[in-house]
Amino acid sequence: MTDQTTNDRRALRLGVAGPVGTGKSSVIATLCRHLRDEFAIGVITNDIYTDEDARFLKSAGVLPEERIRAVETGACPHTAIRDDVTMNLMAVEDMERDFAPLDIVLIESGGDNLTATFSPALVDAQLFVLDVAGGGDVARKGGPGIGRADLLVINKIDLGPHVDVDVEQMVADAERARDGAPVLALSRKRPETVDKLCDWVRGLHESFAAGGHVPIDPGPMAPHHHAHDDGHHHHHGHGHRHDHTHTPAHHHAHE
Repeated sequence: MTDQTTNDRRALRLGVAGPVGTGKSSVIATLCRHLRDEFAIGVITNDIYTDEDARFLKSAGVLPEERIRAVETGACPHTAIRDDVTMNLMAVEDMERDFAPLDIVLIESGGDNLTATFSPALVDAQLFVLDVAGGGDVARKGGPGIGRADLLVINKIDLGPHVDVDVEQMVADAERARDGAPVLALSRKRPETVDKLCDWVRGLHESFAAGGHVPIDPGPMAPHHHAHDDGHHHHHGHGHRHDHTHTPAHHHAHE
């Protein structure tokens, strides 16, 4: 008799969000390198008009190239992970169908601001990435990503002394902002921190596979402004779907 449970099993969908330059692609690359022998992994990246993040991961050789795919959102990064997840959901489902059975699909958001979060309709869990080079006070600023993502990663902690950031204080501020929810100080150059990240993902996958994980919505994005080249500011409240006709500045920085 065919095991119906096995046939219905789908991959854990883990979102990776955070501002531009915090090292989201590097975090994904690190996870792939260290977990690819344990789990069947696929990656979906998001960029506005390019596939730069996908090309970075492919060139790093972290997975077979066909298991890394790009979604070109054509709009503000949060739109495709929160407001209308159709493009990403189709990409994930295609990936799972083409390489079944997958264990984990990592979905990278395009770089956005501190309020960007994934819809629980797209991901089962999400981690939010900050980095010490962004300033030691960033964690205190809060927002749904910092406050309520399943895991907050403070990345590039090895740079702390070079940018005058007290990493321990930044972590303590983050823990207060998250009311005790997990915070992980990470550097890919410090193996013990990478081990902690991988252990967190292992535990999450175990809970998901056992049916014990329930996706939690971090909450909608706070209203914010985008500066346009014409010098005007346009306000968006991101609790609903909307169309964007502008092209915000979008840069990439990999750790």
